[in-house]
Amino acid sequence: MPNLLSLEFEIFGRVQGVFFRKYTQKKATELGLAGWVRNTSQGTVQGVAQGPAPKITSMKTWLQTTGSPSSQIEKAEFKETAISTPQFKKFSIDKTR
Repeated sequence: MPNLLSLEFEIFGRVQGVFFRKYTQKKATELGLAGWVRNTSQGTVQGVAQGPAPKITSMKTWLQTTGSPSSQIEKAEFKETAISTPQFKKFSIDKTR
């Protein structure tokens, strides 16, 4: 079994109102990752992605450099933690902020 990681992320820039959460969910699902993403009241996007280390690396790169077509990513902060089992079953958009 591959090493599993939990990646906490916060993305800064023009990331709200540009379908960033939807594209993040789509990318995470394509990679087979579980977790969630949400807008914050500070105008950033936060989330957690969990899965095999190589897939997490791909997700980090995507979050830092790609995002949604209309987004402008200024900065991305990450915190990785090794885990034994994922906490989530799928990747969802959390709209409860």
